[in-house]
Amino acid sequence: MKAEPRPVREADQIGFAERAGVRLAFKVYDNPGRPTVLLMPSWSIVPSLFWKAQVPYLARHFRVVTFDGRGSGDSDRPVGAASYVDAEYAADAIAVMDATGTERAVLVSLSRGDAWSVLVAAHHPDRVAGIVAIAPASGSLIGAEGEEKRAWESTEGGVRYNRHHWLEGGYDDFAEWFFARMFPEPHSTKQIEDGVRWAHQIEPATLVDTTAGRLSSESIVDSCRDVRCPVLVIHGTDDRIRPHAIGERLAELTGGSLVLLDGSGHGVHARDPVRVNQLIKQFVDRVHPVVRRTRSSRAISRPPRALYLSSPIGLGHARRDLAIASELRKLRPDLQIDWLAQHPVTEVLGPAGERIHPASAWLATESSHVEDDAGEHDLHVFETFRRLDALLVNNFMVFDDVLDAESYDLVIGDEAWEVDYFLHENPRLKRSAFAWLTDFVGWLPMPDGGTREERLTADYNLEMIEQRARLRRVRDRSVFVGNPGDVVSLPFGPGLPSIREWTEQNFDFSGYVTGFDPPDSGEREALRRKIGVRPDEKLCVVTVGGSGVGESLLRRVLDAVPAARRLVPGLRFLVVTGPRIDPASLPRHRGVSIRGYLPDLHRHLAACDLAVVQGGLTRAWS
Repeated sequence: MKAEPRPVREADQIGFAERAGVRLAFKVYDNPGRPTVLLMPSWSIVPSLFWKAQVPYLARHFRVVTFDGRGSGDSDRPVGAASYVDAEYAADAIAVMDATGTERAVLVSLSRGDAWSVLVAAHHPDRVAGIVAIAPASGSLIGAEGEEKRAWESTEGGVRYNRHHWLEGGYDDFAEWFFARMFPEPHSTKQIEDGVRWAHQIEPATLVDTTAGRLSSESIVDSCRDVRCPVLVIHGTDDRIRPHAIGERLAELTGGSLVLLDGSGHGVHARDPVRVNQLIKQFVDRVHPVVRRTRSSRAISRPPRALYLSSPIGLGHARRDLAIASELRKLRPDLQIDWLAQHPVTEVLGPAGERIHPASAWLATESSHVEDDAGEHDLHVFETFRRLDALLVNNFMVFDDVLDAESYDLVIGDEAWEVDYFLHENPRLKRSAFAWLTDFVGWLPMPDGGTREERLTADYNLEMIEQRARLRRVRDRSVFVGNPGDVVSLPFGPGLPSIREWTEQNFDFSGYVTGFDPPDSGEREALRRKIGVRPDEKLCVVTVGGSGVGESLLRRVLDAVPAARRLVPGLRFLVVTGPRIDPASLPRHRGVSIRGYLPDLHRHLAACDLAVVQGGLTRAWS
């Protein structure tokens, strides 16, 4: 199993706070002058990574501190139930605040963190500006602790939430069962897998100690009444770990506000991250009011405006998007286009004189994550896409902030998967017309993926089909860049429709968009002369598109150059690395020119005798 993907936002400070001999690993995401949000730990079955969909967004607006609770992540794992009572976790939170120079913070908790936030606020009111409690789990608030203790200590078989079951070989079974209950919403496979993976980073005995410590802790009812700061409680109505009656009681005792999310389970922060992120930010903004700046004008009096999102996976998208933008301007000369785009697309847009929206700087780079996952000429695209989950949340939140602050008449998304997905998840956030472009539809399992991959790809496809059937109004146009014959006729999965038939029913087809017309034979000869190809030469162009995953291919081709030139007199090579591979890092050979990026690469492809291409299919039409 691959390691965790690189974080979307790197911490500015990493360290340890130590209290009573226990080291607590913390991370700080600086944002000078802004209030601090302390993301509290939860049950030790998960590390602080469970906040991965919240950290990047919140860190753009606030200073953020996270820490692994005792018994999880990089923090110490003391032995014995006494080390894990609620009072210890609350004291740990104060120790982390001291170690990070945090005088006061808004505490955000999930599940078990509700008790620790309440204890900190009740006993250290000067340190807590507010509490956001997500899916609070303190059963003592509704008198449910007795029944839980009996089940926990039971020696009868068939009980998964049970110390004997965990210690006697049933821990794997428990982890699968627990996270399936934590995420009861359909299509929650990634969140369940994350939870199960994290559960196996700690020993069952440690989890037994943490649970025994919690069950021996005192009720927090009196402490709730002592809380004087603002409180927001968020709870799903389909929480199968802790009923939303706990959240209602917590809000009542603290005089807080309550938001019930219909149909959501216990892990609502991960399964509905956009909504939860917005609720947290809105709460912190109420506790620490800020001057809100937006841009608005009478729609009838301003020029039409479009926000264009171009996928960073391959420069072919950028070239076709520039061509589309050019045609749009012919139809509407007064159209203003802003681009929400990232490297390497910006390497094409900048020289073309396009306006790149300043918020683009907040986008997390998909290309870097793809390169991390690519082995030597080997990339499992489906699994890589699943590992982009936190990145996609971040980039959608950037998009949503832009649309919240500025007015656009049209959003064009060229394979901006996060925007399309989360708009379907949150249709209330659609603020303008939306045109969606793509050149592939649906996931298919690889032959060696087995039944697991067949199940997962079918589940992802079914979610897309359900979204489109229910919320057709989200997209004003769905455009397939290509022709019907380019779409495979295989089914989306067992019992699901044919991909081609479904695409024909749900998309318009644009044909290929290249931004240029293929030359005829006479024009090709003129091109060869223009780029300096002599009559006695043969030109081989080698290019790997916009990401860095093709470096191994380039090196293999370059290793073969001497032998190829001996076999084919007059053969010379033009190697184009793209903007994410340093040309100087590649070996040099006679008869080889190496360039980082050519804006007129299509002309060289049209004029060459042979092209070796990885990616860049829109450019490599020849």
